[in-house]
Amino acid sequence: MQKKNYELSAKLLRLANRGAHRAQERARRAGVPVTYAIGGKLIKVKL
Repeated sequence: MQKKNYELSAKLLRLANRGAHRAQERARRAGVPVTYAIGGKLIKVKL
């Protein structure tokens, strides 16, 4: 049962990462600045 839970959480994580990546791509195309957290500092990058 534990293995099944692990597989499910891995699938959910993959889907969440894919959704975040797609949203970031859309924002980039629209010219919206993307905010990254690097070393505890927020950095806005307009790509």
